[in-house]
Amino acid sequence: MPSVAFYTLGCKVNFYDTEAIWQLFKNEGYEQVDFEQTADVYLINTCTVTNTGDKKSRQIIRRAVRRNPDAIIAVTGCYAQTSPAEILDIPGVDLVIGTQDRDKLMDYVRELHAERKPINAVRNIMKTRAFEELDVPDFAERTRAFLKIQEGCNNFCTFCIIPWSRGLSRSRESDSVLKQARQLVAAGYKEIVLTGIHTGGYGDDMDNYDLTNLLWDLDKIDGLERVRISSIEASQIDDRMIEVLNKSEKMCRHLHIPLQAGNDEVLKRMRRKYTVEEFATKIARIREAMPNVAITTDVIVGFPGETDEHFRQGYEFMKQVGFSEMHVFPYSKRTGTPAARMEDQVDEEVKHARVHELIDLSEQMQLAYGEQFVGDVVDVIPERYTNGAPGAGNLMGYSDNYIQVIFEGDESLIGQICRVKITEAGVNECQGVLTRVMGQGANITSQAANM
Repeated sequence: MPSVAFYTLGCKVNFYDTEAIWQLFKNEGYEQVDFEQTADVYLINTCTVTNTGDKKSRQIIRRAVRRNPDAIIAVTGCYAQTSPAEILDIPGVDLVIGTQDRDKLMDYVRELHAERKPINAVRNIMKTRAFEELDVPDFAERTRAFLKIQEGCNNFCTFCIIPWSRGLSRSRESDSVLKQARQLVAAGYKEIVLTGIHTGGYGDDMDNYDLTNLLWDLDKIDGLERVRISSIEASQIDDRMIEVLNKSEKMCRHLHIPLQAGNDEVLKRMRRKYTVEEFATKIARIREAMPNVAITTDVIVGFPGETDEHFRQGYEFMKQVGFSEMHVFPYSKRTGTPAARMEDQVDEEVKHARVHELIDLSEQMQLAYGEQFVGDVVDVIPERYTNGAPGAGNLMGYSDNYIQVIFEGDESLIGQICRVKITEAGVNECQGVLTRVMGQGANITSQAANM
């Protein structure tokens, strides 16, 4: 049986794409082995969000070549799309395929088995208008199913290279999305996470159908318990979307809404499409429609031209909004973007200090959010044992509002909906006690329910 090994860098969409590519190999009779083992084919799914991502991608490619010089080395993903010639210059690389045409991958592998002649299969992504259909019927070691519904981005933020590596926004046909959603539910998944490069842009290229329409259609699927949106822009949450959040029982009480900066001047330089006032107003409306919703966000620190005053204003704004968690990134130059050419680049030490301030703030807000639920019972879908060993007793899973909960339970509960009473809040996780397994009758124990 031929073997294939994968290495994925970057975002959740890349991990989804790798899972989809694995299905292609599996259908051809391949077995998957660890990347550090000897394999017949190595596939590296690359990232190009930062210059560091390019460098790490090159390191991993060279590691695969050293691991087995006779193996076919295939490279895909964003760095492959933007710099195919650079990758083919690495001795031992056989195939570069970018972020489209992955459905032809096995044809190229067969071609390489017949004749080892390097192939550059990258085309101009900006001319692509069709969504690449690649299904993932199951996910290794995951109890939440990811469903890619959208590709590309039309925003062209000044710090971002992604439109050039992923192309313009393309949406997956609704019939295809709903068909795969039903297949995932039939396979036992109770939660589906909708993902894409710019997920909220779903439907921008369609007539009279958008993400709100899709959410209502997903709401009608029997057996689907939870729908989660991986990320959405504040500007894309309109009155119709807010109505879904308010009325659909399947929508998770969690939205990841990137802020990026808490100052209007910085947002304008980033070419973001909102002011801080507009952002705050939208968050208030969401919280009114969906009480206790968790709002997580992304923040870029030290963007060119960000002064101490800008940062201070941003810090206070984030504190005022009260996110349940912030993902904080120091600004990193990306060659080819307008921001990389801007003057007033911020000193690295200043960026480092600001990052740590915001991480501290994030941890304070995360703890405060978790403490609201101590004594409450939440629905948790356990994903794994906390130490990775079955039978150890402690399960880890997420509530619908994205609180990571640890509680004692049996291996058979993984993937089931469990009612868990939160007993203690922490920064990264909360402790709880199992009170009931949904669909299995009475409470576990009256003592647990009354703790």
